[in-house]
Amino acid sequence: QVQLVESGGGSVQAGGSLRLSCAASGRTFGSYARGWFRQAPGKEREFVAAISWSGSSTYYADSVKGRFTISRDNVKNTVYLQMNSLKPEDTAVYYCARRYTSGTYYSRGEYDYWGQGTQVTVSS
Repeated sequence: QVQLVESGGGSVQAGGSLRLSCAASGRTFGSYARGWFRQAPGKEREFVAAISWSGSSTYYADSVKGRFTISRDNVKNTVYLQMNSLKPEDTAVYYCARRYTSGTYYSRGEYDYWGQGTQVTVSS
């Protein structure tokens, strides 16, 4: 089993920044990419960003490109999501996940273990 725990969410005003963390524990050996998804009330969970095991490749949804940065520290088994220039439409619960299979990186079906989520609220 793998446990993923997100932290760093909170409430900020538009234009502000937050840094989310996702720490992995349990059976963490192996080379896995990780991703961040988010889900706003009444909407489906959507892809936000992903990063390869080595960190050399990153992927972003168009809606966050240029504002969010995903990174990882494999020594700490932790993935980060730096969110700048936040907008009210970024308000959602943010989830991190472990990618276990190949594909586009954008599909939820490529991810097996998920965290419990952390709330991000951006006010105008």
